[in-house]
Amino acid sequence: MHNDTYEKGLQIRTQVLGQDYVNRSIENADDFNRPLQELVTEYCWGHVWGRDGLSLKERSMINLAMISALNRPHELKLHIRGALRNGLSREQIREILLQVGIYCGVPAAVDSFRLAREAFAEADSEPTR
Repeated sequence: MHNDTYEKGLQIRTQVLGQDYVNRSIENADDFNRPLQELVTEYCWGHVWGRDGLSLKERSMINLAMISALNRPHELKLHIRGALRNGLSREQIREILLQVGIYCGVPAAVDSFRLAREAFAEADSEPTR
């Protein structure tokens, strides 16, 4: 699948999540999950993340809160790394996760803080490009 919205989504997805992650996701796609990769790239990243109404930084803030509330650890860790790429500070991420604790429950915040620390450590160990 390749169209303008897909290509826009691929560019934004790569900018936010990193070239290595996106390449692995696409290269590891098989006949079963390739349609999901295409859907995510075109609609999530191209149609929604590609809209003008919010900045990538604002979208990251919203995603961190929602994914924390939904208790999706793999996606949360990935989007914490993306939030750092989109210009959020660790302090801003901390404040978002504290807000999650109040409105979604302390267990969600505890898990989210643990994952954030792991994501920060991974980001700190990456070579600067």
